[in-house]
Amino acid sequence: MMTMTKGIAVAPFRLAPYFSPRIWGKADLRPWYESTGTTELVGEAWLTGPESVVESGELAGRSLASVVKEFGDAVIGPGGDGEFPLLVKILFPNEKLSLQVHPDDAHAQAMGQPRGKTECWYVLEAEPGAAVALGLKPGVGAAEVRAAVADGTMEDLMEHVPVEVGDMVFVDAGTVHAILPGVVLLETQQTSDTTFRMYDYGRPRELHLEQGLGVMKTHTKAGKVAPKQMDGFTRLIEEQYFSVDRFDVAAGSVQVAMDGPGCLVGLKGAGTVDGLAFKAGQAVVVPAGSDGVRVEARDGFSFARCVAPATK
Repeated sequence: MMTMTKGIAVAPFRLAPYFSPRIWGKADLRPWYESTGTTELVGEAWLTGPESVVESGELAGRSLASVVKEFGDAVIGPGGDGEFPLLVKILFPNEKLSLQVHPDDAHAQAMGQPRGKTECWYVLEAEPGAAVALGLKPGVGAAEVRAAVADGTMEDLMEHVPVEVGDMVFVDAGTVHAILPGVVLLETQQTSDTTFRMYDYGRPRELHLEQGLGVMKTHTKAGKVAPKQMDGFTRLIEEQYFSVDRFDVAAGSVQVAMDGPGCLVGLKGAGTVDGLAFKAGQAVVVPAGSDGVRVEARDGFSFARCVAPATK
């Protein structure tokens, strides 16, 4: 359903993913994407990144950032801060990501950034024995981290959490973490790319150890989140900055409400959103204030609803 702002109607719109090169990424992202349009290794497909381009309707060809700037009240609500609040990605690690940490809102704002970076990971693919590094072991503090980085044993200080398809992992800001190979993840996070790389296994990239030590927390809420069966969908996570739900439509249609600014992300199969086609690996932004959208599937479709709290 369209949302009106200043007399302008904004309908749900589909975004083309922005493929972000990473040294730990992959050259081939199939079956999710047939082509990335680059010969570089791609680690992240940004589904709602500022540079993601609209590929449907009257806004086609424009970046999400420019659409939000012009039609912010309709897209993110009247109390928004000028950016789409959620950065939703699919991650394709072929090697270990660095051991890293993100600031919370207070730390980020003290640095002149608008917000911190709390995130979650929904496991789309997982090889046998797959795991993520999530948080420091009990008793580990700044002194131990500094020494371990110096002698190359930082991995030994990390908790490792086994994961399999369907798991949801919460990663609140301040948690030292790393995604490891053997998984494909749907990441939903606050819109921020502030990352402090604390340890990188000897790879020749810049480290931000002191900044990381300044924002890391020895105890966080990070960990697996149990799903909850709701009326017509599965709630995967509900936290301060986002909620993520999974819908599985065998055939036919379902009405999907949006309680704040957000998007729908195709996970398996294909369908339509208010008549707009979308499939696995694609995102459709649903304007804030919408009464909801109708999702239709012919042969079965699974999709995620990623929503930020409504602004006022």
